[in-house]
Amino acid sequence: MLQRTRAQTVAKIYQDFFRRFPDWEEIAQTDELELGEFLKPLGLWRTHSKRLKNLAIYAGHRKGLFSETAEELREVPAVGQYVANAILLFQHRQRKPLLDVNKARLIERYVRPRRLTNIRYDPWLQVAAHWLVRLGDPIETNWAALDYSSIVCSIGQPQCSNCYLHSRCAKPFG
Repeated sequence: MLQRTRAQTVAKIYQDFFRRFPDWEEIAQTDELELGEFLKPLGLWRTHSKRLKNLAIYAGHRKGLFSETAEELREVPAVGQYVANAILLFQHRQRKPLLDVNKARLIERYVRPRRLTNIRYDPWLQVAAHWLVRLGDPIETNWAALDYSSIVCSIGQPQCSNCYLHSRCAKPFG
């Protein structure tokens, strides 16, 4: 639900969505139009409902257990790099980065700008994101970097005066 959608927007429907659709099977059995009605506040609801339904059908057949390899996850409906890494991180406890545009911005400002527009295909940025989760608890590190990048190192109004990394920032604003 968070793909191309702000967390605040998702939070508005989150409870109602999971009350109505408590498991993969319920989503898989629901008509795409009904599913889309719940997803309308997120935008792109037709695309989201179709992808979510296909993912739910896949997950239902596997009892919610996903593959342990990135290669196999590439074949799963609606699973891109971010979702594949999330599955590998949370379900299989592999050290994988959750790299979104906010976290990419944080890495860029602190280390160096990426070379390619699409964060999924920039090899340097991918290596840097993996480096970030190499030690400690990768789940906590991912959450911390994602939260920090969206709250402190935001794109619109960065809180540079509250930033611990400000002295080394490649693009200081304050």
